[in-house]
Amino acid sequence: MPGAAVTPRMAPEEVRARVEAAHGLTDPAQKLCFYDRWARDYDQDVAALQYQAPRLAVDCLINTCPGLDLQSLILDVACGTGLVASELQARGFLQLHGVDGSPEMLKQAQARGLYQKLSLCTLGQEPLPSPEVGALSHGQVPCTVIPELLRVTKPGGLLCLTTRTNPSNLAYKEELEASLDQLEQAGAWERLAVQPVDSWELATSELEVASGTRAQDGFISGIIYLYRKQMQGVGGRPQPSADF
Repeated sequence: MPGAAVTPRMAPEEVRARVEAAHGLTDPAQKLCFYDRWARDYDQDVAALQYQAPRLAVDCLINTCPGLDLQSLILDVACGTGLVASELQARGFLQLHGVDGSPEMLKQAQARGLYQKLSLCTLGQEPLPSPEVGALSHGQVPCTVIPELLRVTKPGGLLCLTTRTNPSNLAYKEELEASLDQLEQAGAWERLAVQPVDSWELATSELEVASGTRAQDGFISGIIYLYRKQMQGVGGRPQPSADF
């Protein structure tokens, strides 16, 4: 974590319980209320679990596509408190817009002073507000939002997506990959990288780690996907519309 001191090896049980509860929520309204209540403690909680996704996603983006224009407009979808923005700014990217469905999370993001624009948007229920972005990164959002992410990315722009691959999240991962593959087969984008990660964050329960590993000693895994939106469809066909 940017600016973090020594991270505790074992997260307090209340932190584990809170993160595990967040992972288990599926109702959008309940999830937004939960994140509103969690916003003030979010950064310290995920630091305690050694959450690696923001840094790893930005590493994947830069290592796969060296020489990116630092003036590119980046839309951080499901931006939360702005952890991805901190990583991006540290690498020299300064044109950052953020979108999240939690007003309290956006307040925390605003306090970082890293975004030129922050927008409240309930993903999957409202259109994303920032068209024609150069690159896009997001955390876990409904798979129905994927075509909307594609729509707001300019031709040739990049989309970076991340998710957990621990046992309780495998159904979501399978649904996500089906959506990604469908768009790739349609010629909407090309896949640049798929990067599995062993140490995503500390597990919140023994059910989430490999057999024989205690939760307090083990990490759950994750994965990063990086795509480039096509300038046009395969064989000169037009790009799929936002309704794809």
